[in-house]
Amino acid sequence: MARIVLADDGIEFDADTPREKPLGGAESSVVFLVEELARRGHDVRVRNRCPRPGTVRGVEWAPIHLPDRPYGNLPTEADLYIANRGDKLIPLVPGVRRVAFWTHNPAQYLLKWRYLWKLWRVRPVIVFIGDYHATTCPAWVPDGGRKTIPYGIPDMFRAAMPRANPPSPRAVFTSNPLRSLDWLLELWAARIAPRVPGAELHVFAGPSTYGGVGQAKSDAMAAVLAHAESLRAAGVVVRGPVPKSQLIAEFRDARAVLYKGDLNETFCLAVGEAQASGVPAVVGDLGSVVERVRDGETGFVARDDAAFAAAAVALLSDDALWRRQHEAALKLQRAWGWSEAAQAFESLLP
Repeated sequence: MARIVLADDGIEFDADTPREKPLGGAESSVVFLVEELARRGHDVRVRNRCPRPGTVRGVEWAPIHLPDRPYGNLPTEADLYIANRGDKLIPLVPGVRRVAFWTHNPAQYLLKWRYLWKLWRVRPVIVFIGDYHATTCPAWVPDGGRKTIPYGIPDMFRAAMPRANPPSPRAVFTSNPLRSLDWLLELWAARIAPRVPGAELHVFAGPSTYGGVGQAKSDAMAAVLAHAESLRAAGVVVRGPVPKSQLIAEFRDARAVLYKGDLNETFCLAVGEAQASGVPAVVGDLGSVVERVRDGETGFVARDDAAFAAAAVALLSDDALWRRQHEAALKLQRAWGWSEAAQAFESLLP
């Protein structure tokens, strides 16, 4: 049994947050990872802005800050210390045997002096979440090693059974509304909906997923969602963010997930979860999203707008095509879960 500490000083969340309400991919991944590490027999402690301290599913959750001492509630020793994103976290457990710095965003943010000197002094293993993500970090950035560990797909998305009958022509969008939703709405209204009678695009998106970070951009998100609301006649339905437990049921009724992608996205759980649930995807040739789809088997990687629209129309209207890709997604896109990701993190133990 190893002593593992994970620290995060971002938005407020705890063990039950992803089960109760929408939560961003990085934060929900913390919850799933630490719970799997605890299940595998380790002593796991999380220090973050948790609203409800306590031991939940084998993991000890406690505030990272003390009333009179910021960052004052971290253990002094551990076998593995996982500093999650923030530079201030990197040197905070002096008695640790090994430090891992878990990055989630494009690594250009590491090229600031406040990160570089801490990376140079502590030399943590830098953990990336995908091959594209790893390419965003220049080779000269100091480190104690580099390792790519993709996010696991939660078990709840890996249990879907094949559908007996194809769903109605309902597409879904489940990502950040600032990441190409405006573009998709224009393409949907002009080139997709007119070619598929009865087609609907359900939008599961909104600022509440992103906590305080989301609120800072809420005006921009509201403008995009207002655009979506204006397209009801074209079959666009704004549903808002939902907890993962509800999203599973929505995927059962979805014919396809449509998402262009974004250069600032390093994994795209939205597409990964949909694919594991058996939902074919149409994505753009952009950033990490191409790693989530097997082109021509579980969906399509479209090189331009015309190809994207054509692939979406085909999946929404061709039952045989949908069946092949639905069954392929169930077969091929659920092999890597949090058990496999936790095992990869265990390889970092000294």
